[in-house]
Amino acid sequence: MQRIKTGDEVVIIAGKNKGSHGKVLKVLPEDERVVVQGVNIVTKHVKPSRENPQGGIQKREAAIHISNVMLADPKSGDPTRVRFQTLESGTKVRVAVKSGEQIDK
Repeated sequence: MQRIKTGDEVVIIAGKNKGSHGKVLKVLPEDERVVVQGVNIVTKHVKPSRENPQGGIQKREAAIHISNVMLADPKSGDPTRVRFQTLESGTKVRVAVKSGEQIDK
């Protein structure tokens, strides 16, 4: 089970976007990177194609290393570590260390 999943709210803890919040759009586990909405914006030069006949320069989110993000606490929104807990039903869930709040519903 992963500590950070697609759709999670995260806080950037290092780099040029330190302190900003965003939603995880994509997780790349083989590269240990994540793509966060509105963070690490880069410009990409795109050649004209059938889908994009104009081409030009586009702004898009680039991946950042997973060690530079922490999950946002569901109660306060502060960065928190993640702990795993097994419920009585036998399901494994993620729990925020700071507040003890369950992340997975």
